[in-house]
Amino acid sequence: MSLVENNEIIHDSHREDQHSLPQFKDIELVSDGWIKKYVLTYEMPDGSEYRYESVSRKGLDAYRAQLLGNAAGRTPEPDAVCIVPVLPDDSLLLIREFRYPVNASVIAFPAGLVEPGETLADCVDRELREETGYRLRRAFDRDPLMPLPQSGYSSVGMAEENVRVVIAYVEPDGDAQPGEGEFIEHFTLTRDQVGPFLDTNRELIGTRCQLLLEAVRRTNVLRKRLTLLQNPLRSEDFA
Repeated sequence: MSLVENNEIIHDSHREDQHSLPQFKDIELVSDGWIKKYVLTYEMPDGSEYRYESVSRKGLDAYRAQLLGNAAGRTPEPDAVCIVPVLPDDSLLLIREFRYPVNASVIAFPAGLVEPGETLADCVDRELREETGYRLRRAFDRDPLMPLPQSGYSSVGMAEENVRVVIAYVEPDGDAQPGEGEFIEHFTLTRDQVGPFLDTNRELIGTRCQLLLEAVRRTNVLRKRLTLLQNPLRSEDFA
């Protein structure tokens, strides 16, 4: 929960009485594999027991530690990154990747899991090279990496995976190097192409990609309206 006092935002994520919320009691691994299925046991405010199914890539101990850490207000390390690549001409780099759970290609921004011991920058650079053949810009007048302030959760109805969205200024670096079983192609959109693309696209698209592109579209509209106000004689440019 965020409160505003004297134009300052005050975050009080644990303002609720914790006794009025379900209390975590136990976790049981019921199906192992790369993606694991768990049953979580909670004690409800009325004292009854409630069991909930979830999935995770984490092992039992790591998942339990994150559940306890979340309740204590600790910020978890990101499990994955979603990269918003910006090219030198200010266009955006996207991918079209075959995704097995939906049996179709899905439009998205490059993304991937953070490997153990890997920094955010290392992960972004690696995923860019693998999926697109691009890399973080080297000769640049500022940090080519702009991560959002905190990670966000992907699908909290079934999993605890959290993803850090990162804006990355990139440049070409040869051919893509997709992993085994990956079928990925990349393409670019200029800022002015984003709106028409969203209006006409009929391919499957990831939610994060959809929302971020919509934000770009709305920013473009605001920028053009401001330009129109500042240059009324050029209104034909925005007809």
